[in-house]
Amino acid sequence: MRGNMNFAVVRFILGWVLQFEAAFFLLPALVGAIYREPREALVYLAAALISLLCGFLVKLKKPAQRDIYTREGFATVALSWLVMSIFGAVPFVLTGEIPHFIDALFETVSGFTTTGASILSDVEALSHASLFWRSFTHWVGGMGVFVFIMAILPLMGGGTTMNLMRAESPGPSVGKLVPRVKDTAKILYQLYIGITVAGTVVFLACGLNLFDALTTIFGTVGTGGFGTYNDSIVSFSPLLQNMITLFMFLSGINYTVYFCLLRRQFKEAFSIEEVRCYFFIVLGSAALIVWNIHKLYPTLGEAVRHAFFQVVSIITTTGFSTADFDAWPQLSRTILVLLMFVGACAGSTGGGFKISRVLILLKTVRKELTIMIHPRMVKKIKVDGHTLPHEVLRATNVFLAVYIVILSASVLLISLDNLGFTTNLTAVAATLNNIGPGLELVGPTRNFSLFSPFSKCVLIFDMLAGRLELFPMLILLLPSCWKKY
Repeated sequence: MRGNMNFAVVRFILGWVLQFEAAFFLLPALVGAIYREPREALVYLAAALISLLCGFLVKLKKPAQRDIYTREGFATVALSWLVMSIFGAVPFVLTGEIPHFIDALFETVSGFTTTGASILSDVEALSHASLFWRSFTHWVGGMGVFVFIMAILPLMGGGTTMNLMRAESPGPSVGKLVPRVKDTAKILYQLYIGITVAGTVVFLACGLNLFDALTTIFGTVGTGGFGTYNDSIVSFSPLLQNMITLFMFLSGINYTVYFCLLRRQFKEAFSIEEVRCYFFIVLGSAALIVWNIHKLYPTLGEAVRHAFFQVVSIITTTGFSTADFDAWPQLSRTILVLLMFVGACAGSTGGGFKISRVLILLKTVRKELTIMIHPRMVKKIKVDGHTLPHEVLRATNVFLAVYIVILSASVLLISLDNLGFTTNLTAVAATLNNIGPGLELVGPTRNFSLFSPFSKCVLIFDMLAGRLELFPMLILLLPSCWKKY
C-alpha cells in the first residue's frame, strides 16, 4: 500500500504548467507590440523566457513512476494554480502598473480563478498588454489549465490524469464524455473555443473593436468579469449588454448539454434536472427583481434588461455590472446575495456552491423528513432518474461543512480590518464563490484595495479554494501530504 507523495511527478507536471504559461505570455507581448508599448511588450517577453526556462529546469529529470493518484492530483493542481498565479503576477510588478506584489498577486489570482475582484481604482490606466493579460487569465482559468494541457498533451499514461481533471473541474462529480480523458479534454475545449469564437463575432457585429471584443468575451465565457473600462460595461449599448447576458447564461450551463446537442441526443440534453432548475432560478429571480426595481427606471424594458443582466452575471459568478445594484431595494440585493451562494451548473465555467449540490441537499432534507413520517420506508435519492451513490451524498455533505468553516473563518479573519459586517461577508462570498463584486465597500462601483495585505492573502486563498472546489487547497495544509515517496 502506497502512503507517500510522489514529488517527482508533481515537479514534472509543474514544469509543463510553467512552459505553457510561457506560451500564454507571448500573447500580451504581441498585443504590446501592436499597440506600440515597447516596455510592456519586453516585460511580457521576458516573463515568457523566465517561465520557459524555469519550466525546462523543473521538468529536466523525468519521473520514474508516472502514476497520478488522488493525492498527487489534488496537490499538483493546487500547487500549479499557485505557481501559475505567482509567475503571472510578475509582469504587473515589473511594468510598475501594480507595484506591490500582494496586490499584483490578488489581481492575477482573481483573473485565473475567474473571480473578477479587483484592487484597481483606474483600470483604464493599464496598458493594452496588461489589460489583455488580465482578461486572458479569465479564459485560461475558465475551463482549466489542466484541461487545456490534457487536450494537447497526454501527460501521463494509464488514465490517471482523471485525478487532475477531477481536482480542477467544478462540480460534485466529474465524469468522462468519452472513454479517454484526453478526448474528453479535447471536446470540452472545442466547445469552449466554439462559444468564444461565436461570441467574438457577435460582439464585433454589435460594434466593438477586436481588442474590446476579445477581452470582453474572455471575461464572459470564462465567467470572470474583468472589464477594460472603469464602469465595467455600463457604457456598452443595450444590444451589446443583452448579447453579453446571453453568452454569460450559456456559459453557466453544464457543458454536457452542448455535447448531447452535438450528438443529437436532444432528450438527454433537456432532461438534465440541474439545467432545468438553472432556467427556473434565473427566470424567477429576474422576475422578482423587475417587480422590485421597475420604478427606478424610466421604462419597463430597461428594468428587465438590468435585472436579467445582474441575475445572470451573479448566478454564473461572472461579475460584470450594468448598474449599481448596491443601490437597489433590499429585496433585490438579498436575492443577488443568495444567488452568489447558489452559483451556476456543475461542469460549467461558473463558480459558487453549484445548483447540483443545492438539489442534492434539498432532496436529502426531503428524504429525512419523509423517513421521520414513515420510518420503515426505503427511499433513494435520485437525480436525472439515477440513484445517487452514498459517496456522492457524503462528499456533498462534507463539502457543505468545509464551505461553512472556510466562509466563517475568512469573515472572522478579515474582520481585523474593522470594516462593516456586510462588506466583510459579501467580500468573502464574492471571492470564495468567484464572483467579483459584493455590497457596500466592495460593491460594483468599488474595489478591494481597502483591505490590508493580510486580508488580501485570506481572500486570495478563498479565490483559489473556491475555484478548485476547496479540497485541493486544504490538502496542501495536511502534514501527511508531504511525506516523501
